Amino acid sequence: MGLLENKVALVTGASKGIGKQIALAYANEGAQVAFTDLNRDEVMEETEKELLAIGVKAKGYASNAASFEDGERVVEEVIKEFGRIDILVNNAGITKDNLLMRMSEKDWDAVIAVNLKSVFNLTHAVQKYMIKQRCGSIINMSSVVGVSGNAGQANYSASKAGIIGFTKSVAKELGSRNIRSNAIAPGFIITDMTAKIPEDARKAWEASIPMKRGGKPEEVAKVAVFLGSDLSSYVSGQVIHVCGAMNC
Repeated sequence: MGLLENKVALVTGASKGIGKQIALAYANEGAQVAFTDLNRDEVMEETEKELLAIGVKAKGYASNAASFEDGERVVEEVIKEFGRIDILVNNAGITKDNLLMRMSEKDWDAVIAVNLKSVFNLTHAVQKYMIKQRCGSIINMSSVVGVSGNAGQANYSASKAGIIGFTKSVAKELGSRNIRSNAIAPGFIITDMTAKIPEDARKAWEASIPMKRGGKPEEVAKVAVFLGSDLSSYVSGQVIHVCGAMNC
C-alpha cells in the first residue's frame, strides 16, 4: 500500500520538470492526480498518459495559475471529477531574469503573478474544501534564492520569498482545521529551465555546491511525497531546503 493511497492531489505546472516528477511520485504512491499547465497540448497529454499507465485516476487541466478565476474554476472541476482534494502542490513558476536596472515592469509583474499570486489563487480556492474535510496538506514551491537572494533575479527572489511568508501565515490560520502548510526550497535542480544556462556557468555553479552536483527533480519529489503523506502529520509552517547544502 502506497504512502498516498486514497488521497487526491492537485499539482500546478506539472506537465514537465519538477511538477511532473511530483505528479509521477504521487501516482506511484497510490494517489489520484489532477494537474495543471497553461495549455492542454501534446506535453500535457503525454504526462496524463504516463500517470494513467501507473494505474491511478489522473487528469490534466488547462489553467492559467496567475488567474484568480482560473484557480476557482479548476479547483471546482477537480472536486467535481475526483470528489475531494487532499494535497495541493503550488508548483507553477517562471523566470524572467535581468539586473534590476534593466528589468521591465512587465517582467516584474509577470513573475510575481505566476509565481506568487498563483499560490494565493489556488490556496484560496481549495481552502474551503479542506476546511470541510478537516484535513489537507498545502505544499508551496519556493527556492533557496527566496532566502538568500540572487543578483539578476530580484523578481524571482521576491516571489519565492513571498511564498515563504504566505506559507507560514496559512499554517497559522488553518492549523486548527488539521490543514498543514509547508514550502520546499530547491537549489540548483537539473531541469529544462536550468539546461539553458551556458555549460561553463553551470559547471561553476555546481562546483560551488558542497555536494558538487545539481539536484534531480525526483529528489525534490521525494520531499513532496513526505509532506503530502501522513509521515509529516505534525510538520507545518516549515521550509525544507533541497539544495545539497547550497547557501545553507
